[in-house]
Amino acid sequence: MRRLGRWGPVIVVGLLVLAIAFPFYWAVVSSLTPEARLFEAPSLFPRQLVFDHYRALFDERNFWIPIRNSLIVAGNTTAFCVLVGSLCAYALARLQFRWKRPILAFILAVTMFPQISIVSPLYLLLRALGLINTYPGLVLPYLTFAMPLTVWLLVSFFRQLPAELEEAAMADGASRLRAFWEIILPLSLPGLATTAILTLVYCWNEFLFALSFTLGPERQTVPVAIALFRGQYQVPWGQILAAAVVATAPVALLVLLFQRKIVQGLTAGTVKG
Repeated sequence: MRRLGRWGPVIVVGLLVLAIAFPFYWAVVSSLTPEARLFEAPSLFPRQLVFDHYRALFDERNFWIPIRNSLIVAGNTTAFCVLVGSLCAYALARLQFRWKRPILAFILAVTMFPQISIVSPLYLLLRALGLINTYPGLVLPYLTFAMPLTVWLLVSFFRQLPAELEEAAMADGASRLRAFWEIILPLSLPGLATTAILTLVYCWNEFLFALSFTLGPERQTVPVAIALFRGQYQVPWGQILAAAVVATAPVALLVLLFQRKIVQGLTAGTVKG
């Protein structure tokens, strides 16, 4: 019983990791399996692996274009959100002014809005501005859900930093903005990294806006391109799975590389004993 109690949590965690990692493993294996064998005799450990789906993905479908589009749109949205959102979050966390709590409540409420409810007005606005099928026409709509997420996460992080840090700097003659840039931001790197990664992943996986505000493959992002792989009479599952692996691997690698900062940032507001 003691051994079972000792190894019980390890077994549970192992099963949980296996359940989470298995779909990605199956996608990788299936993307390397010939199309004819995907539904005839699928195997967990196939003997024959081919790269035909990946060759077709980049040679025939030019999958580099959706990857480039996703990097540009998600990268610019994340950079703008972190830069502007950090200033907004610091003001909401440190400054005292009227309507502070209603503003925070409004920011939280915006994150709960279903995207489909604002697609039509956003489309009309972007069409009037001539931004349909452009990079700004995707970045601006992405800000409607990425900026509230950024501000809400950073407000919680800035609140747990001691206010005495910038107060001491301002007592020595530094302005509040200088204290923010030179003292608070360096100490906020875990929270900023966490927010940036979560925002980037959110924008990378966004589908509805990218589908609604693009007209052709020259501006389509990765999720839209994968969704449109399906033909009239055939579904190229091998290429779809290969595209899913290509789209997921960079994000998974990014999370693995910065997992310590992510955990540190997400737990920054907890009470320490």
